[in-house]
Amino acid sequence: MSHTEAAPGSSLDAGRRARDLAEAASGLTADILVVGLGATGAGAALDAAARGLDVVAVDAHDLAFGTSRWSSKLIHGGLRYLASGQFDVAHESAVERGVLMTRTAPHLVAAQPFVLPLTPLVSRAQAGVAWAGFRAGDMLRLAARTPRRVLPAPRRLSATEARHLAPSVRAAGLRGGLLSWDGKVTDDARLVTALARTAAARGARVLTRVRALELTGSGARIRDELTGEEGEIRARAVINAAGVWAGGLADGIRIRPSRGTHLVLRSERLGALPAGLHVPVPGESNRFVLVLPQGDGRVYVGLTDEPVDGGIPDVPEVPETDIGFLLDVLGSLLDAPVSRDEVVGAFAGLRPLLDTSAHDGAGPAPRTSDISRRHAVLTSPDGVTTVVGGKLTTYRRMAEDAVDAAAGASGLRAAPSPTAALPLIGAAAPGRLRALPAPGRLIRRYGTEAVAVHALAVQDPALAEPVLPGHPVTRAELLWAARHEGALDESDLLDRRTRIGLVPEDRARALPAARETLERAPTAHR
Repeated sequence: MSHTEAAPGSSLDAGRRARDLAEAASGLTADILVVGLGATGAGAALDAAARGLDVVAVDAHDLAFGTSRWSSKLIHGGLRYLASGQFDVAHESAVERGVLMTRTAPHLVAAQPFVLPLTPLVSRAQAGVAWAGFRAGDMLRLAARTPRRVLPAPRRLSATEARHLAPSVRAAGLRGGLLSWDGKVTDDARLVTALARTAAARGARVLTRVRALELTGSGARIRDELTGEEGEIRARAVINAAGVWAGGLADGIRIRPSRGTHLVLRSERLGALPAGLHVPVPGESNRFVLVLPQGDGRVYVGLTDEPVDGGIPDVPEVPETDIGFLLDVLGSLLDAPVSRDEVVGAFAGLRPLLDTSAHDGAGPAPRTSDISRRHAVLTSPDGVTTVVGGKLTTYRRMAEDAVDAAAGASGLRAAPSPTAALPLIGAAAPGRLRALPAPGRLIRRYGTEAVAVHALAVQDPALAEPVLPGHPVTRAELLWAARHEGALDESDLLDRRTRIGLVPEDRARALPAARETLERAPTAHR
């Protein structure tokens, strides 16, 4: 691969979409049709394609349109599942975190330090329980065989050290802190994009703006959302990976969504944050709000865990009650509370939790925070395989299990999954990444392709300009997204390939640059 080109066969654009859609709907029969292009669906498309199967993958909207882009950006090692006795889920999470950090996506997933400040609100007994948990988390790392150089050990901090790592924390009564580590993805939507493009490089037809109207075990009736034309895609096996919308495509699937809300603050509001923060939720023994510095001038604060009733919206709204809760918890830790008008953005995702309860309505239903994060793979009588539950960290294992089940149900002969050792587009060993002639920020987002993105800006200095003042994304990144990452409109560019759109004010200011980019990219949809 040339340093100024995308990985061979991986580029997604409007032209390729049109060709692949025409072929997929031409009456040919694919081996596997995947519906949904979040992390699990894109992962399933990659898993099947990597086994040598002929794959079509569709989404009614865009890559990472649903829950996958609304996460905390953490690749959890499973510590929270130990506390609830879900040892298998905890171990699986730690293993999958190690796979991402050491083999499949070391350019996108790195170690993130967290400080739990020991304020007067944290009793010595609570601190003891937290410390025991962090030590147990380190044992999970060891059991998953993730090297110490990848995830450092937890340790106790003096009050001075805690203040250095968390300068905005109230100093009065601070008696120290606890430092722990977990995985963090640079951007969850970029992880999904890398999965989809890696699948495309293996021959998968990756089709956004294609809605599955009806599923059967032998394919789907579909509609091209760009033209309104309807058609059919035939397949020997079908995987429903539509997340919170999965129940609308397969009988017998009951989803109980849980809303996780995050606030977006400007980084200067909390000052330099060398580490994230664990903020204990008052009255809860093992629940924390997280403060998550993003490195792009923003900080996320989250998250909630609230049940959602009624219809499933395309983009969940953030209620004021969630915002107030998060601000109250955050304020318990800071020298100066954050006011409502300092919240420059907010986002909410809906966790696709499988409802397995036999609740009869006689008493309160179980809290969504108590529903297992264990994923489930279910095959309907007509042969549609649905994968639900789980979480971002374990997408790869969920995808592998879904392909195994779909292939088994349909009699497809498929090789074992190779994805635990299959690097995604842009992945390379840390030493090679550090040696690349490109800015570090680009390397953390594009890996080895950072050189090609940077070359666009070198060749045309206008592309080196930031999309808007105060935000690091450049016009070269928008052009790369339109040419190689399947971005078809302004929303794709601003809301998913970059995350400029998380702050509505920034999004409005960046719209002209996005429109200019789509005019410049000859294959972008108009």
